[in-house]
Amino acid sequence: MNKYTKILTMITTCLAIGYLSGMNTKTSIATWYVLLKKPVFNPPNWVFAPVWTVLYLFMGLASGLVWNKIGFNKTTVRNALLFFAIQLGLNALWSYLFFGLQNTFLALLEIIVFWLLLYETYLKFSKIDKIAGYLMVPYFIWVSFASVLNASIWWLNR
Repeated sequence: MNKYTKILTMITTCLAIGYLSGMNTKTSIATWYVLLKKPVFNPPNWVFAPVWTVLYLFMGLASGLVWNKIGFNKTTVRNALLFFAIQLGLNALWSYLFFGLQNTFLALLEIIVFWLLLYETYLKFSKIDKIAGYLMVPYFIWVSFASVLNASIWWLNR
């Protein structure tokens, strides 16, 4: 498989995970989420979809670039992609916990673990491919912001 096929495969995978995660979000936005007390720094709802779309594109590109390096160090690349897959699963799980189950506290506990695995993924990607590492930075910043937002929403609605 060539570099561009790997990148396209990973972008498609990330966008599909994002789409499926969005299904949990969609129904709760207009009903449950709108009723929650939110901090003053809470972005308007329309911001989330375009931001996440760009982040999933960056994640897909980053993971495709890392996958493309598998011929250089198979063990290191596989390990990095395993961390990537786990954090991507935790990304999807967070949407289910927060919006599907409407459990802000459980989502908060989960996003802490998610954030730690994302940070480790960033470190692993950076060692394999500098551009892949840079592509993960906006995602890491956004999840950091989402963690603070999640904590604030939990605190205001406990």
